[in-house]
Amino acid sequence: MEVGISMGMKSQNGSLKLFVTESGCYMKDLDITLNGGTSWFYQVFIDAFSNHIRSSVENAIVSKIMDGASKLDSFLRNLPKKIDVDNAAAMNVTFVNDPLFKSSSVEFDIDGLFIPSDRSAVPRNMLLGDIEFVPPLGSSSKMLWLSLDEDVFNSVSSLYFKVGLLQHMVDKVPDQFLLNTASWRFFIPQLYRKYPDDDILLNISAISPPSVRITVGRIDATVDLDVVVSVLDFGEIVPVACISVSVAVSGAAVVSGNNLGGRVELDYFSFTLKWSKIGKIHTVVVQSVLRIVLKSLFVPYVNSYLEQGFPLPIIKGFSIRDAYILTSYSKMIVSCDVAFIEPNAQYPG
Repeated sequence: MEVGISMGMKSQNGSLKLFVTESGCYMKDLDITLNGGTSWFYQVFIDAFSNHIRSSVENAIVSKIMDGASKLDSFLRNLPKKIDVDNAAAMNVTFVNDPLFKSSSVEFDIDGLFIPSDRSAVPRNMLLGDIEFVPPLGSSSKMLWLSLDEDVFNSVSSLYFKVGLLQHMVDKVPDQFLLNTASWRFFIPQLYRKYPDDDILLNISAISPPSVRITVGRIDATVDLDVVVSVLDFGEIVPVACISVSVAVSGAAVVSGNNLGGRVELDYFSFTLKWSKIGKIHTVVVQSVLRIVLKSLFVPYVNSYLEQGFPLPIIKGFSIRDAYILTSYSKMIVSCDVAFIEPNAQYPG
């Protein structure tokens, strides 16, 4: 018996549509033999209708194949069009091009940019051009490759900036003495004289979306901040200075579970004093204070979020294994194996 099926797949309204172009079943011969009793009588009818029986079996097999293809098509059509990251952001995972079938793999292109979590994901016309991916070293045998353009990371930073999430009031730190005017009395004596032993509040806010750049072996980002220094004077918040800071960081990405996270470290920064109510502050003093603030407060705060990461577009029920990350030419490539999660492992207890 020979069974064959030819199928195609295309992108339709952001989903995948599976269609059967050809299917068939051919049975060269069908031999049915009955034994015992009056089997000789029924055997005559079976032999007479053997061709009809063979045709019915062939049609039944083809019908089952078509039913299976229809179920697979329904599964693909119902794949989620967005993956929620948190209350503010979701990844748009609508398909933007027809799948590209190669000799031993298939390539899917999804939108991948971040959208507000309360908005429906819709496919957009995207001209991706001819993209050549350099295979990550040692990963040619991996089951899955995910290529993430730096626009993906810039879209989430732009989204968080627009909804006002890139600002933070710092009033508690591991070394709480840093947020008291007494700790800065030698650096900024006029602050201590005017507000002795008062607590300090730092309102750190981005003034534009952070910019992410991916190059060969590097991930860099820059962010422009306003740091408003205030003191808590008899229960009243009093702004005393504002410093504009441009911060450059570099980092590395890591896959944890099905999430892509990372860590950064401070490379360099530049600054200007926008205004001050405590008189002139020497550049060396501002630089020293900012270095402590950025290394002790800003970078750990950013890393606490980056370590949580965001979900990679993996079908529910599968998990990533043995991931390898390569950065090259404005893209990050994640190559990995995938494993099926047993139902009991997904829902313990």
